[in-house]
Amino acid sequence: MDDSVSKMGVGGLLKKLLPFVLPYRWLLILTLVLTFVGSLMAQVNAVVLDRAVDAINALLHVEGGFDWGEAARLLLIVSAVLLGKEVLAAVITFGQRIFGEKIRINVSRDLSLRVVDRILQFRMAFFSNEGNEPGKLQTRIDRGVMSLSNTVKNFFIDILPLFTSAVMALVLMFAANVYVGLVALAIIPIYFFITARQGVRMKGWRRRVFGTHQALNHGIMNIIESMGVIKSFNRERLEADRQAKLQNDSTDQQMATRRISFLFEGLKTFVEQIGTVLIIILTAYLVLIDYPGMTIGKIMYHVLLFSNVSAPIRQLHRIYDDLNDALIYAEGFFGILEAEGEVEPTGSHRPAVVKGAFELQHVEFTYSNGTHAIRDLSMTIEPGKTTALVGLSGAGKTTIVNLLDKFYAPDSGSITLDGVPLKEWDTQVLRDNIGLVLQKNHIFSGTIEENIRYGNPSATREEVEQAARQAYIYDQIVALPGGFEANALQLSGGQQQRIAIARMFLKNPPIIFLDEPTASLDAIATEQIKSSIDAIKQGRTVIVISHNIGQIIDSDALYVLDKGHALQHGTPTEVYQQGGLYKEIFDASARSMNVDKIADTVNLNG
Repeated sequence: MDDSVSKMGVGGLLKKLLPFVLPYRWLLILTLVLTFVGSLMAQVNAVVLDRAVDAINALLHVEGGFDWGEAARLLLIVSAVLLGKEVLAAVITFGQRIFGEKIRINVSRDLSLRVVDRILQFRMAFFSNEGNEPGKLQTRIDRGVMSLSNTVKNFFIDILPLFTSAVMALVLMFAANVYVGLVALAIIPIYFFITARQGVRMKGWRRRVFGTHQALNHGIMNIIESMGVIKSFNRERLEADRQAKLQNDSTDQQMATRRISFLFEGLKTFVEQIGTVLIIILTAYLVLIDYPGMTIGKIMYHVLLFSNVSAPIRQLHRIYDDLNDALIYAEGFFGILEAEGEVEPTGSHRPAVVKGAFELQHVEFTYSNGTHAIRDLSMTIEPGKTTALVGLSGAGKTTIVNLLDKFYAPDSGSITLDGVPLKEWDTQVLRDNIGLVLQKNHIFSGTIEENIRYGNPSATREEVEQAARQAYIYDQIVALPGGFEANALQLSGGQQQRIAIARMFLKNPPIIFLDEPTASLDAIATEQIKSSIDAIKQGRTVIVISHNIGQIIDSDALYVLDKGHALQHGTPTEVYQQGGLYKEIFDASARSMNVDKIADTVNLNG
């Protein structure tokens, strides 16, 4: 995490939030104006009751007896002023809150859009780094957006009105009596000191709670994604125990945090009450000694004004807690926005025609977890031909595809396409000219048509249907109740694989990467797809990865990989005749398929 982010204080947090708030400056100005007016209205009760108490006291001591008519007139005026003030205050408060909430909601939306736009620019290595697993990343984003938008709410809707009202109340207290004002003022720094100590004590606990939340979300996501494996091995109890341990740790940490919080909050409440008692005693004493300007009404006046001064104190512990949460979650959130080194690099090379001639020279690549996947690899992918990559699991075949598609950058060595270094290619242009079909392709939530059209958003319905026919999935789609409007997530694994292949047909690129493209299909579907792939291979550069010998035996060239290094190279026949690993894989595949018995069965039927 960026060091500047990790040391962020309240000022730094507000500075980072300011660019998200400024687009709504007119809403902000209107909110501040309403805040100022509302703060004036908050002092009305104290002023009215001061005058009312003194007026009532004067009526009680008037010569000639108590005048009920004058008393009724006084009560009517007081009631009208107070009720009118409440109506006006309600309107002002509504406007202030609705405008403030609009700012918060808009800022929340902008934060979400900005972080989504940001992570879409990141290189693939970011998502494979420790701490950036889907569950943890989602927690950082969700809690970051929530806590930052709450900070906007706390500052512009809660804190600002409270402190504006408090300052005005304090000014009125000093104007009425300096001594009473000093007592009120003396309470505030004590309370702030206690609040600051609370923040220091709780900062470490908040970080631990945040880490536990991330682990819990990641653990639940892993359970959902691994449900089939969990049930097949009867490991429900094991997973439940793991989650129970995480939940218990989270409970213990939350309780420890709350114990500290409640201790400090109790201390702050005690200090606030001490202030109220001192105000009452001092004002009563000044009235008793007949201090100039101090009347019985001033007792109520100062108590109510001190209530306005202490209102932020009563709310501050909640707001301060939220602000400390925001500081913790903002570190992770702004760590994403400010991760400059994670942005996917791109070049400026945008050719009109892409041939597909790849050249790798002495390429080295190591994943962030330390896995050395590619070692001194050199190979040539000829344009317009099919090149097969063969090797045992973990040999680096898929990593090569990831490097050629610029998902990752090599640690050293060079990769060129059509004679131009891959790093100089415009990434979008490069990927526009590559069709990628993986062993497990992602199907988005939405209709079948939307998923196929993902290969070419501007394609017509007829082109979508043609792509489905080429992938031998059209008949199965139209047989569904919703046809092309059916939910794609309801399709079987094999059908979803054909949808992914249909996307590739719709994209119609000059370069095709096939990573176990028929792994999820049955034998008949595999044969059908192979025929379609064979047709689209013509005149294109194709790299195919497959453990199915039938998928690679008719390739133009073949590379045998072992631990990220190319051991053998040539046509399939030439490499087989060389012996070695490819021959071992080929023979083992033939034996596993019972080729001899299959041939005998075919001969009998022949």
